[in-house]
Formats: sequence, structure tokens, C-alpha cells
Amino acid sequence: MFKPMRRLDKQLSHEDTISLLERGQEGVLGTVSDDGYPYTVVVNYVYYNNKIYFHCAKKGHKIDNIKKNEKVSFSVYDSVEVLGNELNTKYQSLTIFGKAKVLNATNEILIKLIKKYSNLSTDKANQMIADEIGITAMVEIEIEHITGKAGK
Repeated sequence: MFKPMRRLDKQLSHEDTISLLERGQEGVLGTVSDDGYPYTVVVNYVYYNNKIYFHCAKKGHKIDNIKKNEKVSFSVYDSVEVLGNELNTKYQSLTIFGKAKVLNATNEILIKLIKKYSNLSTDKANQMIADEIGITAMVEIEIEHITGKAGK
């Protein structure tokens, strides 16, 4: 169903791919718009229980796309260094194909996101969640296929 990597010599092990997914700061979500054009957007995310989660507004382009077509891609990259003298690039990246669904935001996942991206106290985090949960949606991506790749 999913094409194998062409350059198997660059393929990361599953463990290294998951390590990149866990430490990554931003992911690029790819969806398909009504007009057939791809739509990509950078999101903060958390990897938890073998799924990807991110929060967003309850309305918008990505939400509309996910509601019409649950199939998405998600990419993360790290350790990018352009090697100008070699006309090459050192990097690690991963690509996920999965199915996304829009959920009501939950304290459990929002706390995980806050802990990943801030050093707020639990009390402050819980107050922020209480203030914003009514206008916040969450997207869950069930991973169907994942590959990691490293260059140089």
C-alpha cells in the first residue's frame, strides 16, 4: 500500500525514527483541500500512545480538510546542516501517513503539550486549559506508516 523507500541506505532504524518523532519541535501536516490542492501547515505536536496530537481552533482550513478526507501526511525534520563545500545536506527526517480525526480537547493531552513546550507550573497550565478548552479542538493522527531518513 505504501511505497518503500528508494534509498534504503539512508533509512533510519525504527528506534531512531521514533526518537526523532519524540524530540521534534514542529511537524508539517499535509491535507487535501476541496479543490484537490495539497495544504500544509506547521504545528506543534506531541507523540503519545503511538499517535500524534496537536491542538487548534475548532474551525479552519485544516479542520475542514480533515473532516472531508481523514488521510494525512505528517513530516518532522531535525539536525539540518548545509554542507556547502560538498553540495550536500546533513539531516534527519521522517514521514508519517495516517488517518486524522478531530476530537474535543482533553486535559490529558493539553497538559502533555504544555509540558513539552513550556515550563509552566501545573496550576498555571490547568488555569490556561480551563480558560481556553471551550474554543480548542484537538487532532489525533493514527499512524499507519512511518519511515525515517538520514542524509550524510
